[in-house]
Amino acid sequence: MRAKWLTPVITAFDKEGNIDHQANKNMYDHLIKNNSDGIVVMGSIGEFFAMNLEQKKELAQLAIEHIHNRTKVIVGTGGMLVKETIELSNYVYDLGADAVMVISPYYFKLAEKDIQLFYDEVAKNTKAKIYMYNFPAITGYNITPEITLNLLNKHSNIIGYKDTVTEMNHTRELINKITKDFPEFEIYSSYDENFAHNVLSGGAGAIGGLSNIIPEICAKWVEAINKKEFHEVEKMQKFINKMMAIYDIANPFVSTLKKAVMLRGVEIKDYCILPLAQVNQEQSSKIKSLMEELEILC
Repeated sequence: MRAKWLTPVITAFDKEGNIDHQANKNMYDHLIKNNSDGIVVMGSIGEFFAMNLEQKKELAQLAIEHIHNRTKVIVGTGGMLVKETIELSNYVYDLGADAVMVISPYYFKLAEKDIQLFYDEVAKNTKAKIYMYNFPAITGYNITPEITLNLLNKHSNIIGYKDTVTEMNHTRELINKITKDFPEFEIYSSYDENFAHNVLSGGAGAIGGLSNIIPEICAKWVEAINKKEFHEVEKMQKFINKMMAIYDIANPFVSTLKKAVMLRGVEIKDYCILPLAQVNQEQSSKIKSLMEELEILC
């Protein structure tokens, strides 16, 4: 399986919280120009949790039509309501999305049978290809390898898994238990620094936020590991390790990524949906200093 890096793209808004069409197009073009393997619209970094259904449909249509098969488009459709998840999944499938990414409900801590029931209902009611999205820090529970295998044995349209955990042992267990029976099943790490470890363990790569800022460097890392140029892989690993400090400048870090993208020269604004705030002057200075140190300022 060829390693890939998919970008969970930021969403550009105007000051009033409306979707900024031109700024989002600028962002997609930035990623495509720099060889992104695919764009995940409305992941967590894309602030899907703060958007209503009509905004989600608006953004999905904008992305799919503008990207226009220049790279893979995956749309985040998961949420609190099963019916809404199915409706949005079918909507983007009809528009031509390559797949959907589905996080499960994240308020109550669900039992295993309830997690399976959620994905069962979604998978059997859409023709869309589905990536499961495991984010225990947000949902309060873990989608285990056993749950995943049960679902794969029932639904051929479940094709991949995004594992948002810091511990690679969890992702490695998924890879070891699932890919021997489902070798084409794609298991991605969310944390950028785990990309090489994921691939060398048999996974598909990363769905990591740093590629919003440095898509060309992430693409070079993908190329190096696919060509088995391990000296270059090591070099990129050390660079990304330093770059990970950008996530610690503000919490949540969405506005940090937007500011950094602006500093790379992409024409967007760093507005987020309240209560997420723009970075302040001190945080902005820290972003700029890190980017100067890594020589990635525009």
